[in-house]
Amino acid sequence: MAEPTIPDASRLAGWRASSYSGSDAGSCVEVVDAHPAGVPVRDSKVPDGPALVFPAPGWTAFVTAVRSGALGG
Repeated sequence: MAEPTIPDASRLAGWRASSYSGSDAGSCVEVVDAHPAGVPVRDSKVPDGPALVFPAPGWTAFVTAVRSGALGG
């Protein structure tokens, strides 16, 4: 099942950079906390582009897997 999208992510307030993002203005994922539909996620280089909205439990599981190194890479 496809996740819902927000066509223009710049319409949402409260974006914050991922704690894994560097300070060199490179690739960065931004999220909005406490959004009623789930966790909106966007590419910081395209602030007026779309955002994917993930169910909160799914996003939490993803972040946990990244932190633990379970996704490899």
